[in-house]
Amino acid sequence: MKTLKILAAATALTAVSLSSAVAEKWDMPMAYSATNFHSEKGVEFADKVRKYTNGKIDITVHPGGSLFKGGEIKRAVQTGQAPIGERFMSAHANEAPILGWDNLPFIATTYEDNNKLWAAAKPKVNEALSKLNLVALYTCPWPGQGFYFKKPVGSSADTKGVKFRSYNTATATFAEELGMIPVQVEAAELSQALATGVAEAFISSGSTGYDRKVWEHLSHYYKVNAWLPRNYVMVNKGVWDGLDAETKAGVQKAADETGAACSAKSAELAGWYFEQLEKNGMKVEDAGPDFLKELQAIGGKMTADWLKTAGADGQAILDAYKAN
Repeated sequence: MKTLKILAAATALTAVSLSSAVAEKWDMPMAYSATNFHSEKGVEFADKVRKYTNGKIDITVHPGGSLFKGGEIKRAVQTGQAPIGERFMSAHANEAPILGWDNLPFIATTYEDNNKLWAAAKPKVNEALSKLNLVALYTCPWPGQGFYFKKPVGSSADTKGVKFRSYNTATATFAEELGMIPVQVEAAELSQALATGVAEAFISSGSTGYDRKVWEHLSHYYKVNAWLPRNYVMVNKGVWDGLDAETKAGVQKAADETGAACSAKSAELAGWYFEQLEKNGMKVEDAGPDFLKELQAIGGKMTADWLKTAGADGQAILDAYKAN
């Protein structure tokens, strides 16, 4: 009998040990290609999480919209279809206007200023995300945004009627103000949209142009540096709240390190992308004075419109940014 009790106790202990050793598996959908630096850093993040949680959390990254398309990722994380995912933050500005903080044209056009703006926005953004059942683990900026066209453009006189790929409210507004026709196209579908004529132009960083080999369809890139939009890695709030303190600390450590590394990589690649576009036959140049003046006027109107929708919280972000 004594032997049986010892065996039973040993069996129970083994069962508990095995249970605690089983990793919690998380699928992490990402919208951009596996070779994009955001996706590459996502893989590094997953590796760090495994290391810093001692294997308690095992994340599998699914880039290129392969698990959920870009526009589906936030909802999938909100509803628990996926515990974690990545999306660019301003894509959700329609639902929570404060999330459009990073698409204010010509407010913060350098990495240093963008970091200051994020520091000012972070508390308000986190409040908004919490109401959406989300927690932001880390963010990472894209290089500055410029315009891609298949012809020379000197002003809005050259953009009338052009089908313009938009990815959020801000880009659609730019299109409409310049007399273009906004069409919603995800990054993973951009090459096909350009090839079939669904889209003829767009605004983005050099990164998207390089990733999608847009020189096969377009000829001109105008450096404007209108804003540095941010992607963010989000986790379902219920899942996050369910983690023990030690595991949370490990995940957050991985997130903090990855966010810093991703931002540094973005800055490192910004000029390199332009070199690659030129190498493949595109003409890369600063926007002309007439075009830039029009863009800046539109930008001022967009910021004013954003403040109307974001209210006191939006003004607080800009005030805090300017104070620094």
